[in-house]
Amino acid sequence: MSNFLSSSIGKKTVMALTGLFLCVFLVEHLYGNLLLYANDGGAAFIEYSHTLVHSILIRSIEVVLFIAIIVHVVQAVYLTKQNSDARPVKYSVNKVNETSTWFSRNMGITGSFILFFIVVHLYHYFVPYRIMDTVGGPGQINVAQAVKIGLQDPVYAGFYFFSVCLLAFHLNHGFQGAFQTLGLSNKRYAPFLKMAGTGFAVLMFVGFASFPVLFYFGLAGGTF
Repeated sequence: MSNFLSSSIGKKTVMALTGLFLCVFLVEHLYGNLLLYANDGGAAFIEYSHTLVHSILIRSIEVVLFIAIIVHVVQAVYLTKQNSDARPVKYSVNKVNETSTWFSRNMGITGSFILFFIVVHLYHYFVPYRIMDTVGGPGQINVAQAVKIGLQDPVYAGFYFFSVCLLAFHLNHGFQGAFQTLGLSNKRYAPFLKMAGTGFAVLMFVGFASFPVLFYFGLAGGTF
């Protein structure tokens, strides 16, 4: 097992598994965020956020999530460096543009920006609510109001929207690549996986991009 995990295929397998785990988290996170659209003054979202804080199971999964993000990033950096070292001299004739997209060739760039967004996003919401206790307490704004205030800031709303765009492209290639790495893709299933990957990426984009758009233009959050 140690030899496998230290090999290139082992690292790719770990990156694929952590990537798919993060895809599951995105679905759950989107579900939670969609509660902001309930016409209840933010009550459903506040209750959901409260559950995340006080559930031992969810807190444990949260630790696994942070570990998965770190492992995914570390493996990606290692594999990118390994590929670069294996090809120190660029080909004199490069037709890569004809066989792949810019996003598939630059997963490291999009992934790095997404990581930066995660850090900013956590600082914007997770830290005040979970660490500093400046949100959600007596006499303080609640978590739903904090989201509304943040997404009404044009800089943050624009940053959020752009990050979601990159996330969609990253998912479109990464989702398919993960199954290919795990040996679950062949000529028979490849078209389906490609369609599923694109569909998942589009679904995540539409879902998450709706928040900066609707909140910034005042089309959501009017009851809290």
